[in-house]
Amino acid sequence: MEWENQTILVEFFLKGLSGYPRLELLFFVVVLIMYVVILLGNGTLILISILDSHLHTPMYFFLGNLSFLDICYTTVFIPSVLVSFLSVKKTISFSGCAMQMFLGLAMGTTECVLLGMMAFDRYVAICNPLRYSVIMSKGSYVPMAAGSWIVGIVNSTVQTGCVVQLPFCRNNVINHFACEILAVMKLACADISGNEFIMLVATTLFTMTPLLLIIISYTLIIISILRIRSSEGRSKVFSTCSAHLTVVIIFYGTILFMYMKPKSKETLNSDDMDTTDKLVSFFYGVMTPMINPLIYSLRNKDVKEAVKHLLRRKNFNK
Repeated sequence: MEWENQTILVEFFLKGLSGYPRLELLFFVVVLIMYVVILLGNGTLILISILDSHLHTPMYFFLGNLSFLDICYTTVFIPSVLVSFLSVKKTISFSGCAMQMFLGLAMGTTECVLLGMMAFDRYVAICNPLRYSVIMSKGSYVPMAAGSWIVGIVNSTVQTGCVVQLPFCRNNVINHFACEILAVMKLACADISGNEFIMLVATTLFTMTPLLLIIISYTLIIISILRIRSSEGRSKVFSTCSAHLTVVIIFYGTILFMYMKPKSKETLNSDDMDTTDKLVSFFYGVMTPMINPLIYSLRNKDVKEAVKHLLRRKNFNK
C-alpha cells in the first residue's frame, strides 16, 4: 500500500532540452511549424479522400485512417512539448504521463498493423486484380482498419497497465521530451524484467508480424512486376505502391532502430539517454507524420488530380 500511495502522488520531470535553454526557443519554432504542416497535410488528405468520390476505395480509406492516426499521435505529445519549451516548470502528473504513454503506444501499434493491412491491399490489387473488388470489399477493409485500432488499444492497455503498477521512488526525471514507455519503465525502483518480456512479446506480435506481412506482400508484388514485359507497364504498376513502400521504410527504419538495437547495461542504468536516441525519437515522432502526406501527394497521380478537381470546383463556385 505504501508503494501504491507513492505511485499515485508522484510527479515526473521531463528533462527534454532543459540542459540547453538557448535551443528551446529555436526548437519551439521548428516543432510548431512541423506540427502545423502535419495538421494541414494530413487534414487535407482526409478531406480529399472524403470529398472526392474517385478516392472512395480501400487504399484511400486506409490512407485516411493513417492520416487521422498521425494527427492523433502527434497531438498526444507535441502540444505538451511546446509548452515545456516555454515554461520553467517541466513537470507532468502521473495520471497525465500514464495517459500520454497509453495514447502514444496505442497509436504506434495501430500504425504498425495498419501499414501491414495496406501492404496486403496493394498485394491483392497488383497480384489479383480481377478478384480485388471481391477480396477487398467494404465488408473486408472496414473490419481490417477497425481491427488495427482495436489491436493498438488492447496492446497499449496491457503494457501501460503493467507499467503504472510499478513502484516509483525518488528518481522522477524522464530524460525525454514526453512520457515514452521505455523511459518511464527505467525509473521504476523494481525488477522490470517482466515488463520487458511483455514488451518483447508485443513487439514481436504487433511490430514484427506486420513487417513480415509487408515483406511477403512486396516480395510477391516485385515478382509480379518483373513478369511484366514492358518497362512502361512495370513503372506504372510499381508507382501504385511506391508511396506506401517509402512510408514503410521510413517508419520501420526508425522504430526498429529505437526499440530493437542492443543496449548495454551502462546505457540502461544511466540517467542520460544517448543523444542519438533522442534525435531518432524526435524524427520518429514528428518527421514521419509530417512527410507521409507529402510522399502520398507527390508520388500519387490520383491525389494530385483530386486536389486539382477540388480547386477547380471551388473556383467555379466563386
